[in-house]
Amino acid sequence: MPDPVTQDTTAKHRGRILVVDDEADIRESLEVLLSMENYQIDLAPNATEGLARFESTAYDLVLLDLMMPDRSGMDVLKDIRERDRETPIAMVTAYGSIEVAVQALRNGATNYFPKPWDNEKLLLEVEQMISAHRLVRENTQLKRALKQRYSFPNIIGKSERMLRILDLVAQVAQSRATILITGETGTGKELIAKAVHANSPRADQVFVAVNSGSLPPELLESTLFGHVKGAFTSAVATRKGYFEVANRGTIFFDEISTISLDTQAKLLRVIQEREFMPLGSADVIKVDVRIIAACNVDLKKLVDEGKFREDLYYRLNVINLVLPPLRERKEDIPLLVEHFFTKYCRENEKFLDPSGRSVLRFEPDALQILLDHNWPGNVRELENAVERAVVLANEPIVPASVLPDALLQAGGVKIRLDERGNLPPDASLFEMVNDFERRKILESLESTNYSQTEAAEKLRIPLSTLNQKIKRLEIPIRKRSDK
Repeated sequence: MPDPVTQDTTAKHRGRILVVDDEADIRESLEVLLSMENYQIDLAPNATEGLARFESTAYDLVLLDLMMPDRSGMDVLKDIRERDRETPIAMVTAYGSIEVAVQALRNGATNYFPKPWDNEKLLLEVEQMISAHRLVRENTQLKRALKQRYSFPNIIGKSERMLRILDLVAQVAQSRATILITGETGTGKELIAKAVHANSPRADQVFVAVNSGSLPPELLESTLFGHVKGAFTSAVATRKGYFEVANRGTIFFDEISTISLDTQAKLLRVIQEREFMPLGSADVIKVDVRIIAACNVDLKKLVDEGKFREDLYYRLNVINLVLPPLRERKEDIPLLVEHFFTKYCRENEKFLDPSGRSVLRFEPDALQILLDHNWPGNVRELENAVERAVVLANEPIVPASVLPDALLQAGGVKIRLDERGNLPPDASLFEMVNDFERRKILESLESTNYSQTEAAEKLRIPLSTLNQKIKRLEIPIRKRSDK
């Protein structure tokens, strides 16, 4: 019998639909009806879980109940529309009035279904909404592609900040302007530099990366400008420098802030005059090289401190690309996880479907830990965590236990509460979801006299999952009292 996870992954679905409704019968009816038409269905029994699912997964359609015990569907509709203006949302309710329908449409709903619904009409309108959404999305993507005429296959992200960066990369790639890329360690500065080069007229020429911080000053100069035989004691042969090798191409300086002031002066001359002299030579070599520099510190501050030449700073900072840290674009985490799963499943030749894509998926609690983490190491830290998960995974659903210990230990969720135990008005979605989950677990523990086994059974989750949630949400555990 085929593995169910692999079978589900390889099946061609007509679309992915999120059903948010507190009535189990309604959820079951919609799941059966839509699954028979080959739609992939995710179910959420309340508004909080529905929002959490929407945050972590891309959907073609949301079917949203109007009346739910934790929050109204109208409020959820507004929350979704603040994050996503395009995904179609159909309100489903037993309170069928023209006034409610009009209000839902004004708030951003795409359609409106009363309970009970007509199956044939619902299926027809679901198909039309998904088709219309895909058409709009394809047109948007086509316009972006026609406008940019560039591709960025190794840069993953759908967040608005990353899309703006890629738009800017597309605009500047055709020029020969010097570019300064700034951002924290692990944000992908070299990937952006390679994207600029790959989409420029220099794409068929060499791209040379220089790790400025790993070379001592005397060796760095020889590496950059080359030397003639006998220029210094160990110069037993003439050697070309990176600038000569990169002629008509691109040279990328990683951690430009670490080079010495003497080397900075020589680099400034290359930028200004487009020429240099190898060490020990009186010959001037002309070059046409585009320079891209990167650093993870405030270069202007180093200028003010006298540690970096001001004239070189302004020569480098013609165009500044500022890369956002991963903690400021967490909506990209699920896409990055999927990308790294496939990358490392291919390297390890495991958990691949027939098309060569990974079938691995993190269990919800593990994914939540990833979404909650602050990621000081940014995308590089996330990639390491996913590679570890691939190596340790024994089944397609990956548990939180395979995540690095440091990540699990840092996974405690800080929920800001006022003196009355309520969330502040500016609480994030993650805080809302975690506060709701924490309260439900506490209720179950209290009702079972703090028996974790009984609480897990009551919540219908494995005991190991409950233990992970207790640890992650920092829920205090009391000793059981004699009844």
